[in-house]
Amino acid sequence: MRYAKMSAIVTGAASGLGRATATRLAAAGMHVVLVDLPTSDGAAVAEELRTNRPGASAAGGSDVAASGSGAGSAPPAAAAQAVARTSRRRTDRRTDKHLPRIEFAPADVTDEKQVAAAVGLATELAPLRVVVNCAGIATPAKLLGRDGPLDLAAFDRVLRVNVLGTVNVTRLAAQAMADDAGAGRGSPRGPGAGAGTASVTRDDAVPDRGVIINTASVAAFDGQIGQPAYAASKGAIHSLTLPLARELARYGIRVNTIAPGIFETPLMLGLPERARASLGEQVPYPQRLGLPDEFAQLVESIAENAYLNGETIRLDGAIRMAPR
Repeated sequence: MRYAKMSAIVTGAASGLGRATATRLAAAGMHVVLVDLPTSDGAAVAEELRTNRPGASAAGGSDVAASGSGAGSAPPAAAAQAVARTSRRRTDRRTDKHLPRIEFAPADVTDEKQVAAAVGLATELAPLRVVVNCAGIATPAKLLGRDGPLDLAAFDRVLRVNVLGTVNVTRLAAQAMADDAGAGRGSPRGPGAGAGTASVTRDDAVPDRGVIINTASVAAFDGQIGQPAYAASKGAIHSLTLPLARELARYGIRVNTIAPGIFETPLMLGLPERARASLGEQVPYPQRLGLPDEFAQLVESIAENAYLNGETIRLDGAIRMAPR
């Protein structure tokens, strides 16, 4: 991956699309800061990712002494095996120190101080190069419901988390990325290009400082009845993409957006099996719900492709949502 050995921030990382994204970026060798609410499973997810990192030591506990009155009493073959095991464990411990760091930063994405702390943590680990905004909420409600007009507080909350939260993370992360004076002007990516090498086409090109990837939804284009708040918030994320990409181009920062369709997130998995199957049948092909790792795979592809900028990509199996 182009940004291996550098740092990434993933919001909404305790579950669903965010968790899958954090998992894939960690596997690619990046230091990853998982951002989610303090009440989330973020700490447990971070610990799980640490344990499953490629190259992480599986050996645990203390070395077991050979049986008998002393080391010399063990048969030569057994003694050699014990020494080999000890050597491997010591090597594992040394290797662990150089593995990518996986950290949890509890934060509400709408809180400036909490997000600033998460960004600061990421920049301490390594240059910040990838930011993925997955945090978001959906509160279905009609404009004119059974109990009267739409509750403005509920509408405001959805826009606040989905739009203001995304902008808050993006602005603070972009500032940290733009301030990085160490961004290099490397050779174009290709055969022989090292991990973490900036991808540019000319010696005088703007240094590559990374990519910001936001999450919209097919609701931005095919909003259904009962989704005015959610559709409006995701439409805003789509509309932000091009102006932010144009503005941040001078700093060598790309901005792209993914608009996922119906995915196997915790919300969807909470539905009855029949309901999930019905939703999957609405997808032209493949006729199923999307997998979170397929979203994460697209994140990785966007990060790797230096020419992909200012674009919203639908990831939906060609579905076009019906009114209901």
